[in-house]
Amino acid sequence: MSTAEDIQGDDLLSRMQAMGAAARAAAGLLAKTPTEAKNQALRAAAAAMRAGAADILAANETDMTAARERDLGGAMLDRLALTDERIEAMAKGVEEIAALDDPVGRSMADWERPNGLRISRVRVPLGVIGIIYESRPNVTADAGALCLKSGNAAILRGGSESFHSSGAIHGCLAEGLRAAGLPEGAIQLVPTRDRAAVGIMLGMQEYIDIIVPRGGRTLIERVQNEGKIPVIAHLDGNCHVYVDAAAEPAMARDIVLNAKMRRTGICGAAETLLVDRACAEQQLPSLVDALLAAGCEVRGDAATRAVDERVRAAEAADWDTEYLDAIIAVKVVDGVGAAIEHIDRHGSHHTESIVTGDPAAAERFLREVDSAILLHNASTQFADGGEFGMGAEIGISTNRLHARGPVGVEQLTSFKYVVHGQGQTRP
Repeated sequence: MSTAEDIQGDDLLSRMQAMGAAARAAAGLLAKTPTEAKNQALRAAAAAMRAGAADILAANETDMTAARERDLGGAMLDRLALTDERIEAMAKGVEEIAALDDPVGRSMADWERPNGLRISRVRVPLGVIGIIYESRPNVTADAGALCLKSGNAAILRGGSESFHSSGAIHGCLAEGLRAAGLPEGAIQLVPTRDRAAVGIMLGMQEYIDIIVPRGGRTLIERVQNEGKIPVIAHLDGNCHVYVDAAAEPAMARDIVLNAKMRRTGICGAAETLLVDRACAEQQLPSLVDALLAAGCEVRGDAATRAVDERVRAAEAADWDTEYLDAIIAVKVVDGVGAAIEHIDRHGSHHTESIVTGDPAAAERFLREVDSAILLHNASTQFADGGEFGMGAEIGISTNRLHARGPVGVEQLTSFKYVVHGQGQTRP
């Protein structure tokens, strides 16, 4: 079932160009493919994942063995690992995408002008989407399925760590395409671990319409600096939880623990905790103790260190770090205004949460913080397209143009204007 190869050198450039041509041809067909054919392919792919779970797990174990030999950290291993439960979640995610409304051809707005012209804004696919991602092999399923449902062809370049796992998952997607009679050029996986493939993709503007990078800051900056193709950026998730003076203590503790420790390796995990000085004496000891008891390393400012000798001194870099691990930076701030200022200076505009019973404080935070996702009295771990009812998502866009927040099927479309007249000419 695995489609993993490992092409190198001159052969890679010619293969990538051939993939681009196949994707461009497939995109033209997908733009007019009936919804049911796309759904049939997705349902067949989900069935193939279930039937091929043993093969996917075997491929994943190959990747996990190599990762352990390289001494990759626990968070990275967690992101890479697949289990029967995670494969089932992948298959369900693909089926949920199949069950979503098809955005292609949907009218977004309709109006009539005084001269009788009837105008519609109609959703259309973006075309060919190149997706570059790291570590998490489930992105192969999510990205391929979302692109297909939204009528786009996809060229997927997974991380070297998940090379065999992604190949096995892609094999299931290809099986689904064959079952529905759709071209395999609709979802392709770059067949190499060679980093040169990223550079080739960034210069394939003849074939690729949009690049979606999903990974660390180094990858995002490379794509933005070197690319000649428009980018939907998924920047690192330096997410914050701010505990306000009016926060209910038990709620604050539950939200902070979940936001940090539910899964430390996802982009919605909280990396910094801000606590209002007005409640620090009451709230901070309990919050710090709960985090430490859960196995989280706490790095704090002077006020935080004063409440617990186990807290390590935070350095300047800690306020700007996406740990993706059981580590959190904690700072005491002078109210909601100072919290907003800190987030604006150090955040990545991804996801932030305020815990408070004060509606005015909540409203100010939600209005003034400039991030893609803002929550009131809820964990940052809800920063996920599935939790928003959007199905799976390719990532959380921190862009301000085109797509922002979870990038699902609607965000993978653009639009065109369709104008109906009865012979009007412009005076």
